[in-house]
Amino acid sequence: MSHSSPRIIIVPGWRNSGAEHWQSLWAQALPNVERVEQDDWQMPKRADWVHTLEQLLLSRPEPAIVVAHSLGCITTVHVSAQAAAQIQSALLVAPADPERRAHLADFAPVPYQALPYRSVLVASTTDPYCPIRLAGAYARAWGSEFVRLPNAGHINVESGHGHWPLGWALLQSLVEDMDWGGGKQVAVA
Repeated sequence: MSHSSPRIIIVPGWRNSGAEHWQSLWAQALPNVERVEQDDWQMPKRADWVHTLEQLLLSRPEPAIVVAHSLGCITTVHVSAQAAAQIQSALLVAPADPERRAHLADFAPVPYQALPYRSVLVASTTDPYCPIRLAGAYARAWGSEFVRLPNAGHINVESGHGHWPLGWALLQSLVEDMDWGGGKQVAVA
């Protein structure tokens, strides 16, 4: 890996992110992107999903920026301390609420302790999968910077978020915080 580009790990949520989802569009546009590929996108099991993400995080010595959506956010906060140590920062978008969704119940309870890395949590006031108050509680518990979007749905294709420029700018802020080789800062675009 070149020291000119950060390692970015895309962590999709339940049912994966389709070709027009901002995660997929970003994966095509960015260098050094790795995407978590789960064995079962339809019937998620916490142990399997967390293990897959941990394996990817621990597969290389470089720290990573995690870009997670929905159940991918909850998967990310469940990783072991060893795997979390490989995370430089995380963009956590539209987290899921597994305690209110029977098919996601295996991911409950959601951890409520501070994350050992910088994180930005983005949530919508109209997300059908997680009430904004719960997203705010996650942000407080995890020590995340909280970005509250009005009427943005689940921040996916269905809610009109294709490339999603605001998210791209938030990712850029995380990349700029990384020190890649003697203070040199790099851009994602």
